[in-house]
Amino acid sequence: MANDLFAFIGTYTRLGSEGVYTLRMNGDTGELTQVSVATGLENPSFVALDPSGDHLYAVSETSAFDGSGGITAFSVNRDTGELTQINQVSTGGPGPCHLMVDSTDSMVIVTNYGGGSVSAHLINDDGSVSERTEFIQHEGSSVNPNRQEHAHAHSVNIDASNEHAYVCDLGMDKVLTYDIDLANGKLSLSGSIDEVAGEGPRHFTFHPSRNYVYVNNELGNTVTVYDLGGDGSLKPKQTESTLPEGWEGVSHTADIHVSPDGKFVYCSNRGHDSLAIFSIDQSTGEITRIGIAPTLGKEPRNFAITPDGAFLLAENQNSDTIVTFKRESDGTITPTGSVIDLPAPVCLQFLPVGG
Repeated sequence: MANDLFAFIGTYTRLGSEGVYTLRMNGDTGELTQVSVATGLENPSFVALDPSGDHLYAVSETSAFDGSGGITAFSVNRDTGELTQINQVSTGGPGPCHLMVDSTDSMVIVTNYGGGSVSAHLINDDGSVSERTEFIQHEGSSVNPNRQEHAHAHSVNIDASNEHAYVCDLGMDKVLTYDIDLANGKLSLSGSIDEVAGEGPRHFTFHPSRNYVYVNNELGNTVTVYDLGGDGSLKPKQTESTLPEGWEGVSHTADIHVSPDGKFVYCSNRGHDSLAIFSIDQSTGEITRIGIAPTLGKEPRNFAITPDGAFLLAENQNSDTIVTFKRESDGTITPTGSVIDLPAPVCLQFLPVGG
């Protein structure tokens, strides 16, 4: 099918998976079928594609690389979706959980959750990653003694200018901004924003066409809206809950994405096992919650919206399923009936078949 997509799935091998899975998605129906799996990695929980789609990078969320985690580079067969390993290097800190490639395909930046650090690696012509060209250790803590006893760098996102990398540190209750030096593979701290104590910023996403940013706070079960300045600075302006009023169970947010048309924000709730759906005021960036939809599984981690905005795929880690939803014009989601069983799905990245 002309509109078909590959979906690359990061997983936890400690929960029974085999590695990084390749699925094929029918672009008309949203139905998923398994194509292949790249084995030999431990806990490849988060994966990222380079801009060309020719290479995929996966963290190994462990401390098996002499006390640190690792990053693995793969080449991607654009026709079959199969992955071929190129090389592996250490990230310098334990428990890497997120990474992103810059828009020129020159550098990959990794956040080490367990160690509370950030590493940067140059990308070679063959897609392999270099040893660390940068390593930054975060120092700090916050008010939650069980989750914020020290720094926990949780995610990294690069802006459209390709000049700034934003790191959410759950342990420090901060969103830190780094200037990117692509030529030398270096990062330099240029700013930081304090979240409300105990909120625990986790993931970060940009509005596709306006200067707004959305951060989900794992411990606070909230989404914070920021204005994004022309100089890369952030200014918080609104925070909204992702849970129903009066709900008293244990839940934590996981992932956040803006729809391709920029009209809606979605945030996953682990525990409540749902997606909170917000509409966006295009003139202010502020959000209004319009619904909370069950993901039809347990512990929804990451989720992904297809590039055309037609479908949303929710990954239910603890029920070992990926559920396909159709996105309606009002932002709500409707199950298509397509559910695929896959062990411990954590992350999903799309790539057009043969594109």
